[in-house]
Amino acid sequence: MAGSQQSIIQDNKSVHIVCRAHSESANPEEISDLRRNLGEGPFAQVFLFIAGGADFDGIVSAAQLEFGDTPISACTTAGEISQNGYGDGGIIAVGFPSSHFDARSIFIDDLDALNQETLIGQFIRNRHDMAAAHPNWDFEFAFTMIDGLSMREEALLRALTPGLGGMPLFGGSAGDGPYFGETWVAHQGVTRENAAVISVIRTCCPVKVFSLDHFSPSDRVMVVTKANPEKRTVSEINAEPALVEYARVLGLLPEQVTTNTYAANPLLVRIGDTHHVRGILRAEEDGTLEFASAIDVGVVLRSTQADDIETHLRRKLATLSQINTPDAILACDCLWRRVEIDGKQATREISAILSDNRVIGFNTYGEQIDALHVNHTMTGVAIYPPLDKDISQTR
Repeated sequence: MAGSQQSIIQDNKSVHIVCRAHSESANPEEISDLRRNLGEGPFAQVFLFIAGGADFDGIVSAAQLEFGDTPISACTTAGEISQNGYGDGGIIAVGFPSSHFDARSIFIDDLDALNQETLIGQFIRNRHDMAAAHPNWDFEFAFTMIDGLSMREEALLRALTPGLGGMPLFGGSAGDGPYFGETWVAHQGVTRENAAVISVIRTCCPVKVFSLDHFSPSDRVMVVTKANPEKRTVSEINAEPALVEYARVLGLLPEQVTTNTYAANPLLVRIGDTHHVRGILRAEEDGTLEFASAIDVGVVLRSTQADDIETHLRRKLATLSQINTPDAILACDCLWRRVEIDGKQATREISAILSDNRVIGFNTYGEQIDALHVNHTMTGVAIYPPLDKDISQTR
């Protein structure tokens, strides 16, 4: 399979604890080479981030056969982040070796039938079992992959939050490139829409969960005066048609608002002492705005001021290496960040920053950080080499 061998890329710069490999094309025939390049394992869990529009079922089925008993979780993407930075149309594989990690996952195959008591009970049992199996491993985090068109991210996080008990959580909403057609999530060979995978990972490696965005609030304030929370749509802002008022605040005419406008000019909501981004997906013909996360009547919105995204990303990722260099950073990066970067023709520069900082992951239709579903952010976990002690006694 000569073509496949050319399209599979492994990070050969150094030996890593977190194993990673990627294919530049997304089809089932790539899986055997992808597994070989990921390494021998054994793995506590393997995650696959698969380009939207690919043969998702075929790739997941091939992975189940190829990886045997290894737990496999997967989702579709709005773009991929490989060892070389941004890419499209491929597969990212991330393997957590059982020598350093334990992982337990919950597959929710219908988010409309979510049972909070069952979810929290299973989540807490998983944490307890891993703590009992690895009492000397001191670090843990939760990672979510949620159908990005389900509009159920907030409901899932509300249900799960009481069971977190201070555990840091991050994740991303599955994407479909720029098309917003079909988004899929899979676990152990079962693929579903309107689904989610929640993975708890315990490790001997120090970890730091983070969230970053390059926006700050301006002094321009708007109030949502008519909305449909279930559909995440806003038809009036300041008692004016939503698109008209959004454009006016930006100094534009409604017909001048484009996808790049939404990417560069999201809105902010204050929750506690922190402002969080509320991204706009698109405008309907009547001027109604569709948001990418929770919105309701009475919500106060602020327009944004943006730092230079390249400078901001370089600075923020550098802070994760102040004391020690991460072995890997697993990241969920919003599609709208990438749209903004493409619009500024900064893809090469951003890709270099991501590669230099060992970032891998995928572009999303939304991100999760602890109890919040957000937009226009990068959320992730920096995973560091183990502390100086004999980890062989902890296996």
